[in-house]
Amino acid sequence: MSKQVIFKTEPNGILTGSIRVTGDKSMSHRSIMLGSLAEGTTEVTGFLNGEDCLATIKAFRNMGVTINGPENGNVSIQGVGLNGLKAPADAIDMGNSGTAMRLLTGVMAGQSFDSVLIGDASLSIRPMRRITKPLTQMGATIETNEAGTPPLSIKGNSHLKGIHYDLPMASAQVKSAILLAGLYAKGETSVTEPAVTRDHTERMLRGFGYEVITEGNRMSLQGGGKLTATNIDVPADISSAAFFMVGASIAEGSDLTLEHVGVNPTRTGVIDILRLMGADITLSNEKEVGGEPVADIRIRSAKLKGIHIPEELVPLAIDEFPSIFVAACFAEGTTVLTGAEELRVKESDRIQVMADGLLACGADVTPTPDGIIIQNSQLSSGEIDSHGDHRIAMSFAMAGLCAQGSIVINDCENVDTSFPDFIDIASKAGVKVSIV
Repeated sequence: MSKQVIFKTEPNGILTGSIRVTGDKSMSHRSIMLGSLAEGTTEVTGFLNGEDCLATIKAFRNMGVTINGPENGNVSIQGVGLNGLKAPADAIDMGNSGTAMRLLTGVMAGQSFDSVLIGDASLSIRPMRRITKPLTQMGATIETNEAGTPPLSIKGNSHLKGIHYDLPMASAQVKSAILLAGLYAKGETSVTEPAVTRDHTERMLRGFGYEVITEGNRMSLQGGGKLTATNIDVPADISSAAFFMVGASIAEGSDLTLEHVGVNPTRTGVIDILRLMGADITLSNEKEVGGEPVADIRIRSAKLKGIHIPEELVPLAIDEFPSIFVAACFAEGTTVLTGAEELRVKESDRIQVMADGLLACGADVTPTPDGIIIQNSQLSSGEIDSHGDHRIAMSFAMAGLCAQGSIVINDCENVDTSFPDFIDIASKAGVKVSIV
């Protein structure tokens, strides 16, 4: 990384007014992928102009797709059809994005040309066997490093066949990679998941006119169909909204409204968990936009209490736990998280990195193999290392609202991957955070 970005917080902020956070990252990635593979021109509004999603645009441009934008969240994609991609001149760089790499592997497995997918230092140590295993069963030829990590070398001209796959873990990325490969496979491809995960891929495939059948926890599609261009309105990202839900809950006197947030039921675990802790969260203006439910979310400060987080909510809030850990520090009693091993293989080991940061600020926390135990704590000033993980950095920006002094957060450049205007929007809402 060329620039070292350091955040510094000051205590006693109050969050008020109305803000709209950046567009949903999961949907922004998928809109580019499916728009590129569709026939016709797809118009996207509300697109997240973050580095992760720009890497996806660049990848498809390098495979011959004409994409205009993003300009003020608007992107226009001239689709080339399922079989219209061209061989890229170089390796495809997915930057920091595990979502983009895993989903794109499913697409590339069905192409007629060879491809290589690479990423940054953090992405290069993330586990990829979870997708290469089922894709190989479908007939793909994919090579990884010895540890099962990127780069991924994918052979073209593999004749894929549909399979039925029981997911060993709840992962929307693995489910999506298999379904996207299934577009190119002969016969039916189906996936059964052990717990509900985000369903943006299934919803968006249907939005592009491709039939996906969902029966309970089983999703299936037939290969050999086509995607037809459509318009996609990307709502604000609930993962980005989560930081402000926590901030407004813990900062006394806060009353904040988050506008036009995606409230897909496979993503609202953070709302359910915070409500179980006693948060005052109300939804209004609920509607469906392009097959995805959206709402305005109002959060008023409340006295939180510690809970044992229900394990069935874990996959529905997997990206929001760094901010939930902050809420737990200010909740009366003890908060216990179990069943969240997945957090150890995100952009960082989020359990350990959050525990280290909270301990550095004087919190009483105990990491466990599959979770964490957090006691009500008074946070002091401190200096923490976000390990280049955007969600860790933004979570500590909210922790600073109620700390006794300032918190210095190192290694924050990757906030640009998911929330490029974070400092501006946070400051507008009343968070006292600045770039040093």
